[in-house]
Amino acid sequence: MTKDKMNGSDADRIVSAARSVDISRLRYFVAVAEELHFGRAADRLHVAQPAISRQIAQLEAGIGARLFDRTRSQIRLTAAGSVLLPRARDILARVIEASRLTRRAAEGMTGMIEIGFVGSATYSVLPNILNKFRSDHPDVELVLHAMNTAELGVALVERSIDVAFARPKIDDPEIVNERVLDEPLIVALPRDHPLAVQETIALAELAGSPFVLYPRQPRPSFADTILRLCLEAGFSPQVAQETMELQTALGLIAVGAGVSLVPASVEESQRHGVAYRRIAGDGPRTSLSLSYRRDNRAATLNLFCSAVLNAVGRRRSG
Repeated sequence: MTKDKMNGSDADRIVSAARSVDISRLRYFVAVAEELHFGRAADRLHVAQPAISRQIAQLEAGIGARLFDRTRSQIRLTAAGSVLLPRARDILARVIEASRLTRRAAEGMTGMIEIGFVGSATYSVLPNILNKFRSDHPDVELVLHAMNTAELGVALVERSIDVAFARPKIDDPEIVNERVLDEPLIVALPRDHPLAVQETIALAELAGSPFVLYPRQPRPSFADTILRLCLEAGFSPQVAQETMELQTALGLIAVGAGVSLVPASVEESQRHGVAYRRIAGDGPRTSLSLSYRRDNRAATLNLFCSAVLNAVGRRRSG
């Protein structure tokens, strides 16, 4: 055996010493070292003085070194005690921090949430919700993914995202849908369109106008809702353009490519060249849903869903 290798008895002594240095004994040691008085340390820790004396003796025995010089009138740290004190403080601080972080993780206060969303959600409640959640929970990372509703459903089932803001809701027995916003659908049309002079527009009046729609595949999609409403109004829309992005759809409408139906919250964007008009009569409505897997019990997800529904004034369904 070379000189730099310890023998079995050395290793046993180190292991034995390490086992003797438990957290409570370090707490007692630090209290006595800072007070330099067993009675005051006992009062500080709310324990009996003999208990502290016994724990310090066991710590010294385990380490194999005296930590205090004791006389009738004074207690002083030995050289060994002076070496241990800053390290004991560091260990206790690390244990407190580890406990705090563990507790925060268990409560969902740290970690990461993968969030999918449809483009129309960015015109309504989503930005404010995300900004407030980031402010309230800075240790939770939010990763965002723009998708259509069909893609959101697949991503939730495959667990590649944790939660989704979907329109329409995701029809799957494994998915819970919580409504976060219900709003009217309105007509978006070019500002120079003949119907733009009207305050309200009947859906049947759009029969002669080309439509800008979102792709009808994969299903379900928001395009399904628009097509159904047009058919109920007595016509099948002439689709001039399809686009995945609502922002692109508004750009196409602005340059005269067609008309479309959009959630009322989109009007707040005030896109140049686009006019927004209410639908006459008891107009159709659309809902934005918060969707997540029924079996997802992650603390971060629970925290996020509760924050979202509190923000919009709704209770969780379960």
